[in-house]
Amino acid sequence: MKVCDVCSEHTPKYRCPACNVRYCSLVCFKRHKGKRCVSTEPWTAEGLLAEDDVTDQVPVQRLQLLGRSKELRDLLCNPHLRRLLRSIDSADRKCEAMKGAMHEPLFTEFSDQCLKIVQSGRITPSDD
Repeated sequence: MKVCDVCSEHTPKYRCPACNVRYCSLVCFKRHKGKRCVSTEPWTAEGLLAEDDVTDQVPVQRLQLLGRSKELRDLLCNPHLRRLLRSIDSADRKCEAMKGAMHEPLFTEFSDQCLKIVQSGRITPSDD
């Protein structure tokens, strides 16, 4: 079982998007960010899926539901949302780009819908 990379006491629930350090709480996140967070190689989905520890990973079957959601497809027709997603994907500091995007209501709506689908493991009947 892994322990928090910051406090070395608790099971980590989160991962820094910039450097992949695992942490267990907001306190540890702030402590980590208080030090210089050094970005490692850009992360990829394949890299995350290849890791041994799967406690914070979403099963592929649930991720595939995202592609079948009509509501997500409709949201992605918006050019502003597509630009936001591209800017996050190409950003050197993905964490900062994500924080900025979270202030955009459209991005928040998109994120909430993604989380709803992934957490429930199903799409709404109108999406099928």
